Amino acid sequence: EVMLHLYSRFGVQKMASLLDGVFAFILLDTANRKVFIGRDTYGVRPLFKLLTDDGFLAVCSEAKGLTELSHTVPSSASVVPFLPGHFEVFDLKANGKVQSIQMDQFHCCTQEPAHAVYDTVERLPTSFDEETVKSNIRALFENAVRKRLMSHRRIGCLLSGGLDSSLVAATLVKLAKEDKLQYPIQTFSIGSDDSPDVLAARKVAAHIGSEHHEVNFSVEEGIQAVEEVIYHLETYDITTIRASVGMYMVSKYIQQKTDSVVIFSGEGSDELAQGYIYFHKAPSPRAASEDSVRLLKELYLFDVLRADRTTSAHGLEMRVPFLDHRLTAYYLSLPEEMRVPRAGVEKHLLRESFKGLDLIPEEILWRRKEAFSDGIMSFKKSWYMCLQEHLESVVNDDQMKKAHVTFPYNPPPSKEAYYYRQVFEKQFPGRAQWLSHFWMPRWTNATDPSARTLSIYKPEKDQ
Repeated sequence: EVMLHLYSRFGVQKMASLLDGVFAFILLDTANRKVFIGRDTYGVRPLFKLLTDDGFLAVCSEAKGLTELSHTVPSSASVVPFLPGHFEVFDLKANGKVQSIQMDQFHCCTQEPAHAVYDTVERLPTSFDEETVKSNIRALFENAVRKRLMSHRRIGCLLSGGLDSSLVAATLVKLAKEDKLQYPIQTFSIGSDDSPDVLAARKVAAHIGSEHHEVNFSVEEGIQAVEEVIYHLETYDITTIRASVGMYMVSKYIQQKTDSVVIFSGEGSDELAQGYIYFHKAPSPRAASEDSVRLLKELYLFDVLRADRTTSAHGLEMRVPFLDHRLTAYYLSLPEEMRVPRAGVEKHLLRESFKGLDLIPEEILWRRKEAFSDGIMSFKKSWYMCLQEHLESVVNDDQMKKAHVTFPYNPPPSKEAYYYRQVFEKQFPGRAQWLSHFWMPRWTNATDPSARTLSIYKPEKDQ
């Protein structure tokens, strides 16, 4: 309803820029014979497009929905993810076919959103004094969580015990109490009994007073879920698949065992606040800032793809406060030197912003970064090690030697990657170009995306 009013008053570009949230839309204007499609700034909501040479247009929230439409669509027709933060305009012909006439960006992550003038947080002080900056970050983050509290369905939160999900969960519980929500916030963690994530999440849940659920993760169940996870993800990216298995399993638990449907999560913080451990190796603050923006622009290929697909596969709705437009634009506007890791700690500015408030335990506030796919298992044996050990016997050496011949586009760098590609090709033959590149750390010679393989990684127990 809002979109139609905005479109009729302002046109499609301003309509899209005024939307405060996540979305994918197709709008048909029969009076003016136009079709419009668009997607939110970070691609939190999925959108795929198929456009044939003769003007047949189809869109879907999953790529698989477009691969076998009918015999009238050429098998070679390209199915592509629609670019986040963009809209496209088509002329609608009398025969129902279309012609693309405009493709434009309506918002990017470094721009203050047009809808900010209508926001509940007033204009913030513009000083870069550190105390002012930290106060602004807190105000914008709390506002981001508050805006996402609107729901007719029960709200819950994924809680890994890391900084990001802990801040989201704690703020969510705090605001729910202030708003006198009629039920306790449920939090959910997954991992083996001795995993750092489970232990940390338990401490956070006790501190904030959530109704906490722990889902036991077994290697056997995880391995069995891989093919199903790849089907839902529609990717063969290594780290995305690793991290998705646990998220898929905890989402399945939420759907089967609870009545929570709207699920908050901490996605986007690592990209925004330079949280990946490899940022310690950045050659300069400018390089770190540029890579932060790159990661945000590529979220739709990796982390928000994982978050959306693993939850929506079980009928859940994901909400990601760290990707609030005002918060991201403000954070990226700060001096580059303020945003880099400091004192050997990544996301230093974000942590400092919540220091001394008792929102979450101090040990969690300063807990070292753990990838979701690493933290669900113990320090002694990571999830990725278990996968590699299992797949060592599934993919043979001869297959690996010929990997660049078998898969000339994005050749798999390991037996694990080879197996994922095999499964992907079986489910989506000839669609390898859905993934432009593998996610890998920058400024290192890493051949594996796990943070635990980096020389600069130090487990929490060693700090």
